[in-house]
Amino acid sequence: MGTFEIEGGKRLKGELIPQGAKNEALQVLCAVLLTPEKVIIRKVPNIVDVNKLIDLLQDLGVKVEKLGPEDYSFQADDIDIEYLNSQTFKKKGASLRGSVMILGPLLARFGKGYIPKPGGDKIGRRRLDTHFLGFEKLGAEFVYNEKSKFYKVNAKNLQGTYMLLDEASVTGTANIIMAAVMANGETEIYNAACEPYIQQLCKMLNKMGAKIQGVGSNLLKITGVKNLGGCEHKILPDMIEIGSFIGLAAMTQSEITIKDVSYPDLGRIPSVFRSLGIKIELRGDDLFIPAQKSYEVQPFIDGSILTIADAPWPGFTPDLLSIILVVATQAKGSVLVHQKMFESRLFFVDKLIDMGAQIILCDPHRATVIGMDRKTPLRGIQMTSPDIRAGVSLLIAAMSAKGKSTIHNIEQIDRGYQNIDERLNALGASIKRIN
Repeated sequence: MGTFEIEGGKRLKGELIPQGAKNEALQVLCAVLLTPEKVIIRKVPNIVDVNKLIDLLQDLGVKVEKLGPEDYSFQADDIDIEYLNSQTFKKKGASLRGSVMILGPLLARFGKGYIPKPGGDKIGRRRLDTHFLGFEKLGAEFVYNEKSKFYKVNAKNLQGTYMLLDEASVTGTANIIMAAVMANGETEIYNAACEPYIQQLCKMLNKMGAKIQGVGSNLLKITGVKNLGGCEHKILPDMIEIGSFIGLAAMTQSEITIKDVSYPDLGRIPSVFRSLGIKIELRGDDLFIPAQKSYEVQPFIDGSILTIADAPWPGFTPDLLSIILVVATQAKGSVLVHQKMFESRLFFVDKLIDMGAQIILCDPHRATVIGMDRKTPLRGIQMTSPDIRAGVSLLIAAMSAKGKSTIHNIEQIDRGYQNIDERLNALGASIKRIN
């Protein structure tokens, strides 16, 4: 188990280039299974979850060539479907939640797909019903072996249909789209997730020859095609990493420029951080965060306490609520953080309370943060990272704290953030990695 030792109180200065988006990468990498032709994907992040998926694709028979530090070529012209029955696949697939998205492409192209119950963050219930209900609507047969924890879907011919998704699941929408692009006839998906990552997947598939209309809306219309071809695709910068860097700059009173952020795809992220009093300047397609001695929460116009809640796109992403919560601890004013989607994601606040933060955990979904306006700095402690987003939130807290902090289980952070210690140390941080 890896560990970070952090000497807090360092102010950073310089430029950060965001990595490619993790959540988009997991989708578009699975999409290479839809064609025997070569697909080139650029800006692939070098993080644990993505590398695990690339390794899994290679085991399936996908030819993978690294063209550069962030560029890859994939060709799925000799897929070994029987690998899905192997013990190796069961072990590897279970360790990565994103592996569930190989099902849609395999079902579309080969008529079947198997996967063990996938792992990932322990942040609450993350059901897969939306995926399999969508596959069944398209005519697939779904079987779940409760003893072996193994999911199977089979279909001789997928048939286009209308479906109303029970929830706007991002991975569920992605999986159903990839299954529907080669189904017979037309498919309409209502209440589809419409995050930029889904938009990117649809644009990539259309370049491959798919016929998808309504991209960017919650109603997608897909006309099935017989075959898909190769293409070249570039992944968006990771909006979660960008938001993490904004929070980091505010907490550590640092002057940071975040380069090439694809600002139109950030949605409400900048405005939510501004509601905490954080100054953000747009310079071209870069975000400049000036060093701020203090930042004050902007209450609602009737004077009531500011509430920040997650919601499906274009609402605020749940992946940044942990960052918001940490940043609020040193703001002037109070904030109610409402995590609606995952009931275990706020449980890391006990570590922040140990560091001296004033937080009331109201229930599994809500926490009230009483900002200390930097009058009482956080203090360094020893802690363990429970998941990706909480892990980087604790890292930010430790970097702003007085004294030394130790964070164990940093493999969770490495799952979503590329060489985070090296990149921040280059700007003046003091983070030591101990393996």
